[in-house]
Amino acid sequence: MAIGLLGFQTTIAAPVTLTGIGVHSGTPVTISFLPTEAGTGIVFHRQHGNGTVTELRAVSSQVGNTDLCTVLGTSPATSIATVEHVMAAIYALGIDNLIIEVDGAEMPIMDGSSAPFIEAIDQVGVKNLGVKRRYIRVTKPVRIESGASWAEFRPHDGTRFEVEIDFDSPLIGRQMWQGEMTAAAFRNELSRARTFGFMRDVERLWAAGFALGSSLENSVVISDDNTVVNMEGLRYAGDEFVRHKTLDAVGDLAMAGAQFIGCYRSYRGGHKLNANALKALLDDRSAYEVVEAPVRSQQVRAREFVAVNVPEFAPWSA
Repeated sequence: MAIGLLGFQTTIAAPVTLTGIGVHSGTPVTISFLPTEAGTGIVFHRQHGNGTVTELRAVSSQVGNTDLCTVLGTSPATSIATVEHVMAAIYALGIDNLIIEVDGAEMPIMDGSSAPFIEAIDQVGVKNLGVKRRYIRVTKPVRIESGASWAEFRPHDGTRFEVEIDFDSPLIGRQMWQGEMTAAAFRNELSRARTFGFMRDVERLWAAGFALGSSLENSVVISDDNTVVNMEGLRYAGDEFVRHKTLDAVGDLAMAGAQFIGCYRSYRGGHKLNANALKALLDDRSAYEVVEAPVRSQQVRAREFVAVNVPEFAPWSA
């Protein structure tokens, strides 16, 4: 994998703002992406009506509930939900440092994919900060299992995802997406894949106070007779479902707090499995090393990256 200029930390070139609704709350929300300096990482600022702000870093140790989406924080009064689609776009575009201001408890769902966030970042562009980026390189396999589901990290000369799903639905069935995760691959093959659900689950979710903002404008809905309700059909013929699950995995693994070099594989996964697999990797200090590109060249392969010493409490575990 040729890393090239991605060996340096980045931010966005100018602020950009989006508005939408929260898929679970159904309430309007506005978010702003703000450029920041090298070494900051991805930091969310939840703005409260009384003028106070809760700061939450996008790192594994800050991840709370993962039942229906990925939540940063543990208290409903200060947490931020449904961050995975935003984080997937940020990670895929190689953005290391960003302040994300949000005036509610949830990211806007937009069209149910990462595409609107990609488009917003494209409007202002990405800025090279000239400071070397550090990567987490997987050095030995780490695997977790949960019933019939499993996930694992394996050493790999690049950043690769192999995600397989298996639904008891003739429309979905067993599907797999696998490939090297580059900005181009994410844009072309994953970014437009939307969240999906079954019509039979809607009333149960509503009764529990979830999916209040879900609609055919932001979700692929599967009817009781296993057909797609949305008039426009699927954006990716047949396998938009596994592409979205892969998109989710990219966003969930972005909580490493750094780009990773390795292969992530999962079977029948979801937010909780992704989060637990990442925690298992980071908890095993012998399973990874922190590396950066050598000074001599801007065009290097992942295997040429060199290990560096880092503080005991590194940004991705803070």
